[in-house]
Amino acid sequence: MTEIDRTRRPGPRIEEVARVAGVSKSTVSRVINGEQYVSAKARDAVHTAITHLKYSPNQAARSLAGSKANALALIVSEHGSRVLGDPFFAGVLRGVHAELTGRRIQLLLMMSRPEDHDDLLAYLAGGHVDGALLVSLHGDDPLPHRLQEMGLPVVVGGRPLAAGSVPFVDSDNFTGGLDAVRHLVSLGRTRIATVAGPRDMAAGLDRLSGWRRGLGEARLPADLVVEADFTPESGAQAMTELLDRAPDIDAVFVAADIIALGVLQVLHARGRRIPEDVAVVGFDDSLLASTATPPLTTVRQDVEQLGRTMTWRLLGELAGDSGLPPSLLLPTSLVRRASA
Repeated sequence: MTEIDRTRRPGPRIEEVARVAGVSKSTVSRVINGEQYVSAKARDAVHTAITHLKYSPNQAARSLAGSKANALALIVSEHGSRVLGDPFFAGVLRGVHAELTGRRIQLLLMMSRPEDHDDLLAYLAGGHVDGALLVSLHGDDPLPHRLQEMGLPVVVGGRPLAAGSVPFVDSDNFTGGLDAVRHLVSLGRTRIATVAGPRDMAAGLDRLSGWRRGLGEARLPADLVVEADFTPESGAQAMTELLDRAPDIDAVFVAADIIALGVLQVLHARGRRIPEDVAVVGFDDSLLASTATPPLTTVRQDVEQLGRTMTWRLLGELAGDSGLPPSLLLPTSLVRRASA
């Protein structure tokens, strides 16, 4: 009987190919299988690593069965305190979870700011997930493109401001802002201000553009703009500034319901009746809108459907489906309550 040489090093594993190529394990699997949705850079890196390590087709075949992590990452580009306090993120999470129900795919929730991206990328390159969902990107954040270069499929929630071809799903923020202003104009309001969202996010920019378009249609001035982040405190500061600048304001479009809480607080404190003196329209139709005082007229975006659609798009890419749309825009609608 021939004695087995137990000192002989086994052939390279798929994990080693992924490490040398600087991509995820699932990306190596897709390259070996000849699947789509792998960047040319990642594909070349995998082929180079396979050649360098002398990774054979037979080894690849044996490894493929265990090459999937059966997990997705939901990456929120915000600090944890904001994620836990804003109903938007809870809605997206519910939608993602609903789309994954029954699929035996785990969801990993991760929070990362640009200064933490290197650690995040190193973790994701380890083959822990098969794809990533990104929400709340700011400015020209390079994270989606860095993940693509690594070979990890990505879908972004919200239109990315950075140039490139990253798939995304968004609400029709422009039309939502336009509908809000058209409603206020129909009520006879002529001094319509806005508390806009951050200008480093597409949601803030697109809602502001809709507000400007609505005022342009009505031939009204678009001079009363103050920017806020997505907190009640910033909404209160912005409304204080607007009232000090223009006491004759008779309406305000607010870029998010959570910001509108601060706006309403200041209007009450200043003795302004809502909607008799100042009409207020928010955006989101979160639980905050229906429980506000008075209940808030707002633009509804279906954030759970946003989460579900992002997940559907990513799962389709992982399955190699053809003809997937590069982007999807979900409709918004006006919900009328007591504030306007």
